[in-house]
Amino acid sequence: MREDELATRIVDHYETAHDDPDIRLEEPYDADGRRGVVDVYVRLRTPERVDHAIELKSDAAVRRATGANEVLRQYRRMERYFHADETHRLRPKLGRSGPGARYLLLFAPTPTCVHHVATHRTLYASVDPTGTVGDVPVARTVGFLTGLDGDPVDVGYLSVNGDAPFGSPAFLESVPEESRLAESLRAVDDDLVEYP
Repeated sequence: MREDELATRIVDHYETAHDDPDIRLEEPYDADGRRGVVDVYVRLRTPERVDHAIELKSDAAVRRATGANEVLRQYRRMERYFHADETHRLRPKLGRSGPGARYLLLFAPTPTCVHHVATHRTLYASVDPTGTVGDVPVARTVGFLTGLDGDPVDVGYLSVNGDAPFGSPAFLESVPEESRLAESLRAVDDDLVEYP
């Protein structure tokens, strides 16, 4: 899948699953000369504001990258500077019950991306799932997109940096049956992935 296809499915999901989301593609940021672009930026009000800054990686992006360090540098740059831009700045809020922002690095569920993440599973698992921007709590997710072929409301992700590391029994049990991710896990034909 190409990144524009992934972005389309993400947009369809947020429009279907949430009331009145503010969605922007290729959202630029500029924090004191540190410029970049977020693939998909979504602002939800649930009821408090929660920003979702999403970096998408397809086969082409994984092949172009020199390795996981390059992919993580781009993701970390987004995390570090997106909300440092005055346009996107997060403000502390009394009574906030969850994160004010979610930073997501989401891979296509393809054999190429599965092989890449499997090869660099330790680096991707090292991304701390929680943190702060100033005084605002944030959540960080590295994972694979799921549910891309069904109803847009079913689009989701399977994390590799949470409680169930890539390849663990808990991770493998969470893979939706007959999904693109399941097919891709089976298609990786070396000892990197042991998927039934």
